[in-house]
Amino acid sequence: MDVVVVGAGVAGLCAAHRLTSAGVTTAVLEAAPRVGGRMSTEKIDGFRLDRIGQLLFTSYPQLGHGPGLDALVLRPFAPGVLLHSDGRHHRAGAPAAGGSARSALHAVRAFASAPRPPVPSRGRAGRALRPVPPLRARAGTGPATALLDEAPAPGPAPAADRAQPFGIGTPLRLRAALTRIAATPVERLMTRPEMPAGQALAARGLPARTVDGFLRPLLSALLCDPDLTTSSRCADLALRAFAAGRLCLPEGGAEVLPELLASTLPPGTVHTGVRVTSVSTNAVTTAEHGEIRCHAVLVATGARTAAELLPGLRVPDFHPVTVVHHTTDEPPRTGAHLLLDAERGGPVAHTAVVSRVDPARAPAGRTLVSSTVLGEPPADVDAAVRRHLARLYGTSTGRWETLAVHHSAEAVPAMRPPHDPRRPVRLLAGLYVCGDHRDTSTLQGALHSAHRAAAAILADLGAGRPMHSADPHPTAAPRAAAA
Repeated sequence: MDVVVVGAGVAGLCAAHRLTSAGVTTAVLEAAPRVGGRMSTEKIDGFRLDRIGQLLFTSYPQLGHGPGLDALVLRPFAPGVLLHSDGRHHRAGAPAAGGSARSALHAVRAFASAPRPPVPSRGRAGRALRPVPPLRARAGTGPATALLDEAPAPGPAPAADRAQPFGIGTPLRLRAALTRIAATPVERLMTRPEMPAGQALAARGLPARTVDGFLRPLLSALLCDPDLTTSSRCADLALRAFAAGRLCLPEGGAEVLPELLASTLPPGTVHTGVRVTSVSTNAVTTAEHGEIRCHAVLVATGARTAAELLPGLRVPDFHPVTVVHHTTDEPPRTGAHLLLDAERGGPVAHTAVVSRVDPARAPAGRTLVSSTVLGEPPADVDAAVRRHLARLYGTSTGRWETLAVHHSAEAVPAMRPPHDPRRPVRLLAGLYVCGDHRDTSTLQGALHSAHRAAAAILADLGAGRPMHSADPHPTAAPRAAAA
């Protein structure tokens, strides 16, 4: 065996694709009975319930061009997000993608000088939003052009509040800000001064109502970080992804993505139910099959398991995530939007009628509502979530049926400043590591770190470097600690 990959999450499977495509014989060993790691989906009575509910973006380049993902179908949310504030919903979108910042700003100025459409009557306010068609993973997709508009919501509101929910002129300034960040190269974003994201928001030149009512709840949802302690550079990357693409979910559940990666590898590459107990530069030891010799080892597990196999590797803090799934016979009238609570008046950070986004996740004629709680959940999480959802959706939730409550204490590695999004993947010649804890704590980060690790392995093999010593070489803790 040339390379043994420990862990069959998306990072390990992606790295295995690149290695096997280069003609390197590879074995992927997974301790669990299935592939996917944290990207898992529970099936109950025809419903497909994600355990973490991580949000994806159509702007992630790896999703459109990654090996093994040709058959992936992305189901987009309706453009932008819905914000619940003062008992009303306001639709918030992103600037158009594909153009330069200058041309987008010209469009903003044209929008400002155009006649304003009349405020919709209350008769139209109850109209349900149309579902959004699916997108192919490789399709070029652009986000919404509207930034702050009225959306259907219960209860009357003054016309001035409906037109400008976050202050006069805010839609134009916010659209211009998102347009600029969508057009800013990643390299430039990574050179900005680094501080906690919550602190950085105060220096962006937008009204406090916009920061607290839009950017804070949006970033909390994208980063799974309710206190916004994440590095401001990583927050900028998340805003850039939001501004340049569309929020989306993989059709059929989160597990579909790793299953596609595994099924398109050469037969016999992936082995589940094999627990690796130790690694070295030229072998892995398993509980079931003893020692397996190889030329290189790639540890592609979660951060804590990786540190157990590689003593000295830093274990980050984690953001806990709880996902509560409900079904109801009376679906809320929010369409396929992601709904955020701008007032943070309860435990729910964001919620959506997921069956409107991806009908494959619920039986025909049934509704699936999935809600995410960030941080430590309250003691009676389901009751607290129901009360909060009743306010957010403007309807009674007493008859909603709870399908599942999934709590993950180590759902997302924290990215507090200073954060290095390109942590080393090559620890020794013959010993490598990858995963979202080596990059950014996103699916894109996991895939990107896998590409970096596979490239390092191929470079070492191609350069003819010695991949192992004559005798088994245990993992060197002092060298690994530097990473």
